[in-house]
Amino acid sequence: MVNLFKRLHKLKSILEVRTGTGAAIFPTLQTATKEFPPITRLHLTYAQKIYGGHQGARHFWRRVLPRLKYHNPHVPITVSPTTEQEGPAALTVYFHERLSSTAPGISGPKPVTDKYAPQPVGEEKSAVIDLKNLNYEEIWRRVQASTGAESYVPNVQDEEDLKKVADVKARGPGDRARNLAMRQAKRDQERMLAEARGEVESSKSG
Repeated sequence: MVNLFKRLHKLKSILEVRTGTGAAIFPTLQTATKEFPPITRLHLTYAQKIYGGHQGARHFWRRVLPRLKYHNPHVPITVSPTTEQEGPAALTVYFHERLSSTAPGISGPKPVTDKYAPQPVGEEKSAVIDLKNLNYEEIWRRVQASTGAESYVPNVQDEEDLKKVADVKARGPGDRARNLAMRQAKRDQERMLAEARGEVESSKSG
């Protein structure tokens, strides 16, 4: 049973990276379109503490970036956590040769600059998304809208694994109660045996 739970925990960890918000594939040189050029890299800047509008950017780093990296291993992703609560919470998206047709509209109401983001190199063009006071789901919607990233569609095996993990999770409370009852019964049995041995020893000494 322990090995089963270990295997399911490992499976759950893999599925959490393969599926969910941010599980998507960026355009490459082979898949790019006129509207969405290839993505060359990303840079995220946010303050280490969540107040001042940085909470969503921090959650984006924790929940979304691992999935993006999993599905786009060829796209470098750098992160600059800072101590500047009044500083930028920003995501810089780097495009090959030109911006996407939607990139100019996703920066936010006011242009934002990020001194921590690397400068574009060679033919790169960059767009900066202001992340302050946005939750991570909205941040991802803006990233996807500006990059044309294609959402990963879970395959049959993924669906089966997700169902398996969900079933185990649903059974969890009952399984835990049964395990507790089994452990308690074992302790009770050991206590009774110890008491019985004690009585035998007492009768022998008497």
